[in-house]
Amino acid sequence: MSEESQQFGQFNLKPEVLAALKKIGFDQPTPIQAKLIPTVLRGGDVVGQSQTGSGKTHTFLVPIFNHLDPSVQKTQVVITTPSRELAAQIAKAARTFAEAMAMEKVSIVEYVGGTDKARQVRQLEKHQPQLVVGTPGRLSDLVKSGSLVLNQAKTLVVDEADMTLDMGFLPDVDFLAAAMPKDLQTLVFSATMPEKLKPFLRKYLENPAFTTIPTSATIADTIDNWLIATRSKDKEEVIDKLLSIFNPYLALIFGNTKERVKELAAHLRGQGLKVAEIHGDIPPRERRRVMKGILHLDYQYVVATDLAARGIDIEGVSHVINDGVPGELEFFVHRVGRTGRNGLPGTAVTLYGPDEENKIAELEKLGIVFQNKQIKNNDIVDVKDRKARYQRQATTKKLDPEMVGMVKKKKKKVKPGYKRQIKNNLKRKQQMDRRIEARQERRNTRRNNKSQD
Repeated sequence: MSEESQQFGQFNLKPEVLAALKKIGFDQPTPIQAKLIPTVLRGGDVVGQSQTGSGKTHTFLVPIFNHLDPSVQKTQVVITTPSRELAAQIAKAARTFAEAMAMEKVSIVEYVGGTDKARQVRQLEKHQPQLVVGTPGRLSDLVKSGSLVLNQAKTLVVDEADMTLDMGFLPDVDFLAAAMPKDLQTLVFSATMPEKLKPFLRKYLENPAFTTIPTSATIADTIDNWLIATRSKDKEEVIDKLLSIFNPYLALIFGNTKERVKELAAHLRGQGLKVAEIHGDIPPRERRRVMKGILHLDYQYVVATDLAARGIDIEGVSHVINDGVPGELEFFVHRVGRTGRNGLPGTAVTLYGPDEENKIAELEKLGIVFQNKQIKNNDIVDVKDRKARYQRQATTKKLDPEMVGMVKKKKKKVKPGYKRQIKNNLKRKQQMDRRIEARQERRNTRRNNKSQD
């Protein structure tokens, strides 16, 4: 057994779990797996904060399958996700792991909104699945109707907790947790940790192990990471020019809000483009139709919000356009990382205004490197360091027109003492101004005296 495989072996996993890991190509645990799998195996509660792609799915799947009992025909594990796409991905990963372990008898079922609820109820009347993956709303509906029974569940996984909170599903998760045994093991995973999420954590988690995996600011070498200042220009106009220049294979355009995504999608359709739209207001049936069309490459342009697009794996994205810097800076790497995959080239363009300069500076502090660009004559060209312009604006003092001329003249001939000469010229001009002012005051006094005589 290799050194990498021995690291998984140190978790004291069952032989069949180790064999399954090897079969699906998992040789070395990721940082979040190395930190949390031992705690989960001991039955402890955990809170894992990490970005997408950190390996968190198998952080909970590995210990779950290590403890899952195929002989118990009761629901033992419930995994909640805020979107149907994420539920489908986790269910697929779980089935793949079960197959690798030769656990054909384990029942893994997916319950999400927009599917046939009556059919699901009929199936639940016959038998309860051992592992359930689903969206909070549909899961709570099935529990309220008495169809899904959770009184013997041992583990609750809340995946993408910040997105669950943002989409208003936390009350449903609260209801599900309350329907489970008091000694429930709760595993929470989230890309960010909003303050409003903490009451739920305090309510259901007992001395949890908190682990934060720092956001990686690494962007693949295959990606050109460009920055374009929009200033007063209309962003729609800039996006139109970019798309015309790029003629992308598949462009993913991110808006910071649902309203902005709707505006952009409507604008692009007005240009005669076939556009897919992904955000929380899209009805379930329409969402499934759109996703199917995207996967079949029916669309060349996809406009989406961060939360709706999180977890959706769209192949072949050649270009990413950020209509502004994301509100959560952690999402930036996730956005840009949608292109340039599997060694293929990709281009990410971030449009920003003067009010977003601080956010750009924060991203640069994380180690993100931008190439400054501008659109000129229907082409994208390099520009000088944008910071120089802001520094000039901050340090330049206003001079009267005459002194501005003096400065310009002296700059042409840079000789020793030129700064002193400019200073002396300024002093002489100020003295001259005072003399002129005094002379004018004397004239005014004489006029007043004459008028009084």
